[in-house]
Amino acid sequence: MCEYCGCQSVTAIGDLTREHDLVVDVIGAARSAHLDGDVARMVQAARQIEALLEPHTRVEEDGLFPALAGEFPEQIESLEAEHRLIEPVLREAAHGVPAAPDWPQRLMAVLDVLRHHILKEQDGVFPAALASLSTEEWERIDAVRARVGTALPGVHTSAG
Repeated sequence: MCEYCGCQSVTAIGDLTREHDLVVDVIGAARSAHLDGDVARMVQAARQIEALLEPHTRVEEDGLFPALAGEFPEQIESLEAEHRLIEPVLREAAHGVPAAPDWPQRLMAVLDVLRHHILKEQDGVFPAALASLSTEEWERIDAVRARVGTALPGVHTSAG
């Protein structure tokens, strides 16, 4: 992923980036499972992605995005709409293999959306945040992270 602008040196962005990296790895596992026709492994991958994205999305939507929305309203609105598109398909796997026979194809489609979404955040949102947010805005983002925790292995917050 992106390492050219230095934004990952900010703890909030570094954590979000590490979450993205893990999600991308699990997307790869889901694609492999799909190629193998292994819907049970696809379900497991969807659950892993959902668990990683739950706190991640809260940090973005309750902290990072509001701080950037004034300057980049259309971009932030588009990213939030993509969250709303991805989440329900992942949630369908919460209790096992979804009954809908088209779920594997829909999962692959939203994972493609998610992969492009991650690139937009890493190549656009994170560098823009580094360039434009104040110390107070970063503190608000850190407070959201402390409240919601993280799904990153080995990382503990006051909520985690």
